Amino acid sequence: MMVRSGNPAVRLGTLMSAALLLLLSGGGIGWTQSAPPSLGLQQQGGPAAPSPSTPASSAAPAREENPGLINEMGKLFDKLPSILPPIKSPSETMNDLSRLAKPSTMVSGRVACPLSSNGAPDCKQAADQLCQSKGYKEGKSLNADSAEKCSAKVLIPGRQRKPDDCRTDTFVTSALCQN
Repeated sequence: MMVRSGNPAVRLGTLMSAALLLLLSGGGIGWTQSAPPSLGLQQQGGPAAPSPSTPASSAAPAREENPGLINEMGKLFDKLPSILPPIKSPSETMNDLSRLAKPSTMVSGRVACPLSSNGAPDCKQAADQLCQSKGYKEGKSLNADSAEKCSAKVLIPGRQRKPDDCRTDTFVTSALCQN
């Protein structure tokens, strides 16, 4: 049986099913689960006899859970629904795809990014303006450009340049527009 799927959950389920089938059918290999070896240690004294005041049912130790491969695979199958994502119906899948595939267009231009209250350029607003000038509703900035704009005082020979003589302007030069 050859299954090729890009979904890791399908591959894991197929692999686990094949392993379980092999184990249940015997596969010609006899694996048994036995108690761990005692390594030559012997128990001091005999088993304690139940006292007459305790009931016989409490004298027998509770059966411990068998930590074998089958038991561990059963635990994994119990956890599997919480690990896998929920399966969507075809209409839900189409709705997801239609939300992702909004038609958009890249436009070019040059709109200055206004300064926001914290002093950083707000290029989202400039991208929206660029897209609106081309007939779209909103946009996202794809490319931006910066330029230093200085007053004419900088050109005076021998004059020391002051910090407020120049400023850096940022422009959106291309945007991804949507309706």
